[in-house]
Amino acid sequence: MSTIKAPRPSLKTVLKTTTVAGLAAVLLTTGLPAEVAQSFAEAVRVQAPAVPSFANVVDAVSPAVVSVRVQARERVSDDESNFTFDFGGRGFEDLPEDHPLRRFFREFAPRENDRADRWRDRRGPRGEGRLRPRAQGSGFFITEDGYLVTNNHVVSDGSAFTVIMNDGTELDAKLVGKDSRTDLAVLKVDDKRKFTYVSFADDEKVRVGDWVVAVGNPFGLGGTVTAGIISARGRDIGSGPYDDYLQVDAAVNRGNSGGPTFNLSGEVVGINTAIFSPSGGNVGIAFAIPASVAKDVVDSLIKDGTVSRGWLGVQIQPVTKDIAESLGLSEANGALVVEPQAGSPGEKAGIKNGDVVTALNGEPVKDPRDLARRVAALRPGSTAEVTLWRSGKSETVNLE
Repeated sequence: MSTIKAPRPSLKTVLKTTTVAGLAAVLLTTGLPAEVAQSFAEAVRVQAPAVPSFANVVDAVSPAVVSVRVQARERVSDDESNFTFDFGGRGFEDLPEDHPLRRFFREFAPRENDRADRWRDRRGPRGEGRLRPRAQGSGFFITEDGYLVTNNHVVSDGSAFTVIMNDGTELDAKLVGKDSRTDLAVLKVDDKRKFTYVSFADDEKVRVGDWVVAVGNPFGLGGTVTAGIISARGRDIGSGPYDDYLQVDAAVNRGNSGGPTFNLSGEVVGINTAIFSPSGGNVGIAFAIPASVAKDVVDSLIKDGTVSRGWLGVQIQPVTKDIAESLGLSEANGALVVEPQAGSPGEKAGIKNGDVVTALNGEPVKDPRDLARRVAALRPGSTAEVTLWRSGKSETVNLE
């Protein structure tokens, strides 16, 4: 039988194999040589550019921002108020005594006292209905003794109010006052502690493009912070005669109502009150009540529980370019008087049809909305100087 022998390896092959095996042994026992290890790339790390952070603002203001939970008494109908205890249907009394339905209702119908007890359980104090959840919004403390601001539409139908602080503490609050025209309300928490509070900014210094931070409780999720910029000033959204909103693009959703919008100094520049949204959620267009408007209203609510406003008593309309040219005005500014109301302060001051109100207390009037806001800010009983454009010249009358 013939045998086949494998060819003997050459000396060169033997030396090469020995070298590779020896290197492998070195790698297993000592690790990668320094020259090999340095050939691998390091983990990627980029030096972040210096950008403003909102963390310091949020840390400072968060204890002053709260969630506001509102409950209302359920309405009781007249039928329920005049509760009677008859039982069964029409013709029930005509059933034979041994009829199964008659025996069933006689054995299982609730007794009169049982039904009265259940009725009393359903009612609250003084015969009112039981408290039911009504709304949930946001708010913020403005004094260390517990006064806080929120929206009127958050508390308007409420009977009981609970404030939830950022640490989860729940405190009862009472309604001090509310104003539907500016959608503002003030609550008061009676507690011995001193609350962290925030102050209103001078919103005249707020510019379009400034950074702002909105803090609130959207969708009941708890304290949430969003950031954006002031998108516009002086927005009129048709909610009332005193519309003068800041428009912000920070994410504001349901539940943010009544929450504050801060500048980077931790001052309140506006109070979130409305959003524009086809879907009901944030699309980057939110409206906040300016601090200057809120401050005056809040002060009145704390002092008197209501807001007293000045009244001119004249119907006004915008001054168009055509009207300005026809009256000899150089600019289409001011408010054209259509008709003064009989017995109004405006009529008593001598304001007539066709007059254009161009200034109030020396400050130029931009348009009818501007005039309405500034007249409303006057204290009842105070005097004011009204500048009019009449018959091609400027005149001044005193408003009392």
